[in-house]
Amino acid sequence: MPTVEMLMHGISLRTNLGSFAYCAITLIRGQKTTLVDSGHVGQRAFLINELKERGLTPSDIDVTVISHAHWDHAQNFDLFDSAPLLIHTNELRYARKPHRNDWATPRWTAAMLEFESKVQQVEEGYEIEPGVRIIHTPGHSAGTVAVVVETPDGPVAVTGDGIQNSEVALSGINPLVFWSEADASRSIARITEAAQTIYPGHDRPFHLLEGRANYLEPKRFAIMGLDVEEMGVSIDATPRPASVMPGIEEQTLDG
Repeated sequence: MPTVEMLMHGISLRTNLGSFAYCAITLIRGQKTTLVDSGHVGQRAFLINELKERGLTPSDIDVTVISHAHWDHAQNFDLFDSAPLLIHTNELRYARKPHRNDWATPRWTAAMLEFESKVQQVEEGYEIEPGVRIIHTPGHSAGTVAVVVETPDGPVAVTGDGIQNSEVALSGINPLVFWSEADASRSIARITEAAQTIYPGHDRPFHLLEGRANYLEPKRFAIMGLDVEEMGVSIDATPRPASVMPGIEEQTLDG
């Protein structure tokens, strides 16, 4: 049976100058070796090193999956020349003409993806291999997907930003919506019905049990090159406020 391993933990950070985010990058090993999300270029060298530490090179990856086409999840795919790039049909269709207020899907996104002839559009229920299937979990974006894996320890869901972190799984509310609030909530419920073990888009993996999220790994994250004693530097732990893209009621897959 296939197994799931998080290569790189995800985390979201904001500053007064803007946001930067590191998505979780996840490895599924079974009959095939599948990578879910490849992060942005700031993670590129680190991703290569994480693969190397596991005795792998980019050419050892058989399949890549983009959970959705936002900038922090959908770069670095060019590293994997021999692997098809799976993306939901609705996600690619939307990326060709994103909403004017959608700051997470730059207008060059579709051109970047379609430059690669290996792009393969998939739908609900697509089976990567026995025990590894894609489910459509829209809301955060039009074509967000999760990968459900039947492991020796039970089903695992690799969710991208369908579930960004444990708080989202417990509350049932996605705090960052570019497509549909109602769809986002339904997708969270669907994911947690399919699997109690979650590999989220911007957090560590966790297991849901009796209304609590039990993390499976310790946090591994360090900020380097920042002197908190320097004048003008401050730390603000205020949670990210919920955000729904203005104009969301205008959303269509035709732009």
